[in-house]
Amino acid sequence: MIAHLQTLRSEDNIAGMARFGIVTETAIGISNPDLQKIARLAKKDHIRAKALWASGIREARLLALYTFDPKSLTEADARTLADGFNSWEIVDCAADLFIEANLDALIPDFAADTREFVRRTAFAMIAGAAVHRKKDPDESLLAYLPLIEAHSTDNRNFVRKAVNWSLRNIGKRSHTCHQPALALAERLASSTDKTARWIGKDAVRELTSEKLLARLG
Repeated sequence: MIAHLQTLRSEDNIAGMARFGIVTETAIGISNPDLQKIARLAKKDHIRAKALWASGIREARLLALYTFDPKSLTEADARTLADGFNSWEIVDCAADLFIEANLDALIPDFAADTREFVRRTAFAMIAGAAVHRKKDPDESLLAYLPLIEAHSTDNRNFVRKAVNWSLRNIGKRSHTCHQPALALAERLASSTDKTARWIGKDAVRELTSEKLLARLG
């Protein structure tokens, strides 16, 4: 599988990825849509996915995340994967996998982790759950608002953006979620902390848009 990926190498794509903040040290230069096509053909294979991840190659790791079997993924597996997180795109792909695998119990632990990309994972998972876990009660998402507030002063780029993302996604989820999320956004917007203020103001802007309010009714 890795040999096949190597045949698709593109130096131009690697240069383009770097402009979007993608870590390219081990990159081959295959786009995510093309990797997803390969993943659909390859199908789920937990053992193969672990081998692909162990290679350390960007594309192999993304392909691993696309082809892990969520039903077989354990908390121990997820923690092992998190130890190797080094970019936002890997984190965001992994977060979707972790949510699909129902590993929500890891969110508080990941949020407490001081490593930038591990902490981002917690809030990427919350953001993903707000969108993809449609059958979950709204209260399960609202329960994360204190965690969002607690980490709203983390000024590291990939953390603050994920904290903001999770707050906005909760607020957009439903009429029930909107008001509590907006109240937190407004509180953060008036904070004396620069990062919390940015998170709050940006969330307020989206959560008070006419288009969203019309959709929520």
